[in-house]
Amino acid sequence: MRIGELAKLTDVSTRLLRYYEQQGLLRSERTSGGYREYGADAQVRVRQIRGLLAAGLSTRVIAEILPCATGPLPALEACPDLLATLHAELADLDGRIDTLTRSRDALAGYLATARPAAVPYAA
Repeated sequence: MRIGELAKLTDVSTRLLRYYEQQGLLRSERTSGGYREYGADAQVRVRQIRGLLAAGLSTRVIAEILPCATGPLPALEACPDLLATLHAELADLDGRIDTLTRSRDALAGYLATARPAAVPYAA
């Protein structure tokens, strides 16, 4: 199928599909006229990419673990280094959540102790 058809089937823009290809996440063949042609598995592959992006993974990490993906959700099968990669990503995410929580608590504290500004007397 051509890029426009794949975009329509997956509800992903052609620009994004070209980006996925540029990142090594998606493959196409070129016709003699220079058009991109995607195989029958491209629709599932795009859904896998979208699912992994929704989990907060970068395209770099997705490229690393995509060979372990099966099915459109995707399910991940044990591949070399898969668990270590996912544990590292989870630890990074936990660290960012901790930082955000501390920032939120500090901001809430400032709001709780803020005094209203003096309002000038209007005559």
